[in-house]
Amino acid sequence: MPVTTCIFDAYGTLFDVSAAARLVANEPGRETFSEIWQKLANDWRLKQLQYSWLRAVAGAHTNFWAVTQDGLDWALEANNMTDPELRERLLALYWELSAYPEVPAMLAALKQAGMNTAILSNGSPDMLDGAVKSAGIGEVLDDVLSVESVGVFKPHHSVYALVNERFSCASDQVLFVSSNGWDAAAAAGFGFQTVWVNRAGEPMDRLPWQPDNILPDLTTIPQLASSL
Repeated sequence: MPVTTCIFDAYGTLFDVSAAARLVANEPGRETFSEIWQKLANDWRLKQLQYSWLRAVAGAHTNFWAVTQDGLDWALEANNMTDPELRERLLALYWELSAYPEVPAMLAALKQAGMNTAILSNGSPDMLDGAVKSAGIGEVLDDVLSVESVGVFKPHHSVYALVNERFSCASDQVLFVSSNGWDAAAAAGFGFQTVWVNRAGEPMDRLPWQPDNILPDLTTIPQLASSL
């Protein structure tokens, strides 16, 4: 069946998760931080994801803001950065992450083509609301779906099922787009058509499923969706 609905992961897919650390690194007086910000940003993101997976497996759900803070605390300690002001600055900026440059035009093109568009994210509703408003993309999204509706993080199948429930569509009518290879793979296992946005040129995850498509960015998503 033709694709009618395009669903996007949020963090790392639409929103640049390194933006907070990058901005802080360029602030006056942050010379020490500017030397390690990329490593810290990577550590922060990895721990954020690891804690979400572990909580999903253990049945110990909490909201994504708590996981985000825990991940940052680990990353700061691992990089010998213990300044409380730095921590608060990084967390504040996480609510204002910038979208990747191609995002607004890409979403607008999908809407012009008559597609449903939405976010499906681990993020809590208030975090996602802040990010969408900061990026100015609310008018080109039909909905923002959060795992808080089901109380478990991705890649649990109940998360992906939120899309079918919201848009009354079959799984093969959905094009699911994520910058996380494991997320795109799990969505493929659920039955969605999938895109892995592999900006960093990473190797394929060794999982039972694989993404249907791999792209370097989001620019050609409208053309791909219309061709499926």
